[in-house]
Amino acid sequence: MASAATSMDAPAAKSGRPANADLSAWLAVMAGTLGAMMATLDISIVNSALPTIQGEIGASGTEGTWIATSFLVAEIIVVPLCAWLERLLGLRRFLLISATLFTAFSVLCGIADNLTTMIIGRAGQGLAGGGMIPTAMTIIATRLPRHQQPIGTALFGVTAILGPVVGPLLGGWLTEEFSWHYAFLINVPICAFLVVLLLVGLPNEKMRPELLKDADWLGLVGLSVGLGCMTVVLEEGNREQWFSSSLIIKLTVVSAIGYAMMIVGQFRSKSPIIRLALLFDRQFGAVVVMAVMLGMVIYGTSYVIPQFLASIADYNALQAGKVVMISGIPSMMLMFLAPLMMRYLDIRFAVIAGLLILSLSCWVDTALTANSVGGDFVDSQLLRGVGTVLAFLFLNQAAISSVPPQYAGDASGLFNAARNIGGSFALAAIATVQEQRLWFHSRRIEETMQANSVAVQEHVSGMAQMLGGPEAALRAISGSITREALVMTYNDMFWLLAVGILMVTPLVLLLKPLPKDISAAPAH
Repeated sequence: MASAATSMDAPAAKSGRPANADLSAWLAVMAGTLGAMMATLDISIVNSALPTIQGEIGASGTEGTWIATSFLVAEIIVVPLCAWLERLLGLRRFLLISATLFTAFSVLCGIADNLTTMIIGRAGQGLAGGGMIPTAMTIIATRLPRHQQPIGTALFGVTAILGPVVGPLLGGWLTEEFSWHYAFLINVPICAFLVVLLLVGLPNEKMRPELLKDADWLGLVGLSVGLGCMTVVLEEGNREQWFSSSLIIKLTVVSAIGYAMMIVGQFRSKSPIIRLALLFDRQFGAVVVMAVMLGMVIYGTSYVIPQFLASIADYNALQAGKVVMISGIPSMMLMFLAPLMMRYLDIRFAVIAGLLILSLSCWVDTALTANSVGGDFVDSQLLRGVGTVLAFLFLNQAAISSVPPQYAGDASGLFNAARNIGGSFALAAIATVQEQRLWFHSRRIEETMQANSVAVQEHVSGMAQMLGGPEAALRAISGSITREALVMTYNDMFWLLAVGILMVTPLVLLLKPLPKDISAAPAH
């Protein structure tokens, strides 16, 4: 494909220096990163506004979770398909369709007055937004020369990292100051600007309808069914009591059948819908496993911290969002140093440092108490921001560099799907751990409070005198037990994340140094 990224200015050509990307290529990169930012932002922007939305559209707590789940399910399905859709439609046409549909479904969400309309709008947002995440990496790999790819990777990395942490803050602010509707309608002007960038920055390509004839339809259906059902199982498993529910059993079986269809498609089709063979490359396979763990940390902590602050410290959505946003500060500061780091830091050292810092950040949060407030998360959030930047940016670059350029789209889809699947794993694990460990810690605390103990009797008597009777005293004690058990449960969650990161860290040894022509050369 002829592109501006391969054009050379005369001095560069004569001196033998690698050619720099021109303005149109950088506009394309800007469009890709902006689209990815919108898609990742909208995953979490409704989290803080969810209680308000549920109340206004008449949804119960269980029904309201599908406002978030429907987006994630749809996005996870479409992300691995992006490489094939790019080849079929052409990159610019595919992104223009995605941006237009994302705008339309955002408006539908903004005017929704019932649960059905909202879920349709959110699922549509996920399908359209999912197409804009991996394509950002594809643009970087195909439109920028190798020595300038770290700059594009840094831009994409910051948007991908900031999306989940800015979402709760932006959603909370819009809901508190204006209305929850604007959490969706804000996408309209941004999408309009995105369309302009796409028209200017990307060349038009012909459609390839012949791909429909030889398409891997078995793999396409299998991938959609497998990922979709698996995501629903992870999201709803705890509420449905896992495999005691016939629905969860059926979805698990259908998911397994879907994956089997996808694997058969790998052998029967000349051009599989997604190249799973890339996972057998030791470097790319290691990157994908670490991406899953990274997704668990990014999405898991951005969910757990607001929950802790709301239930223990009585924070509102906006206050909790500000605490989550702290981890974005190092991301912005390190963005300008990322190309230099990629040039001079060994990828293995950088990723190990990033993962160990992430593990430390989670370990710091295992010492929470019932008196902890937002300020107690500052140190861990700053560490988390630094660790996420180091790990994510270098793993992102490793995903691009470990495969041939023609497979950049497939690698991008797999990498981003792995990160999102990690988020689903984290949310499913958090729900299960919270239920089981809360029960465990509550029983352990109750065991230490023996009814025949003189100290316990004196404490209950004193509480009864203060609160006006023994029943009020027992309710207060029960509330204190639940509160302390919940704090212990949150500490367990952070401990599990810390240990999980340490378990995947040895995979860094499978990574290879980045290509020698990676540099921090400025954009031309």
